[in-house]
Amino acid sequence: MFAMVAAATAAAAPSSEPTIDELKARLASASVGDRPHLCVQIAQKQLSEADKLYAANEVEKGQAALTDVVAFSELARDYAIQSRKYQKQTEIAARSMTRKLTDLLHTLPHDDQTPVRDAINRLQRVRDDLLFAMFPKGAK
Repeated sequence: MFAMVAAATAAAAPSSEPTIDELKARLASASVGDRPHLCVQIAQKQLSEADKLYAANEVEKGQAALTDVVAFSELARDYAIQSRKYQKQTEIAARSMTRKLTDLLHTLPHDDQTPVRDAINRLQRVRDDLLFAMFPKGAK
């Protein structure tokens, strides 16, 4: 009977989707080439969290998650440029996150929009930096 309960519990457990804290812990020991991908994953998970918090009208907690979105997107950019790996994927992820933040912006009251606008602007800078790193001659 214990084996059946254990098997049912294992089947009900979520897939091996790492948590934000697990990803952050992995980041410290990852090689520079693996860090952009981890940073993007953290930023995307934090964006989902921020979206849920804003939807639940927990604006302050949503802003804290938004700060992580920007910080880890900027880290992803820095590591991608440094390692010359994952630049295109990081730019695509930043573009996608910018789109999601723009959608979120339109659902918020005017007083709550400033941090989201700032995050959008900073993510746009991340994209610009990555595009310049990938295409330096075309950026003139």
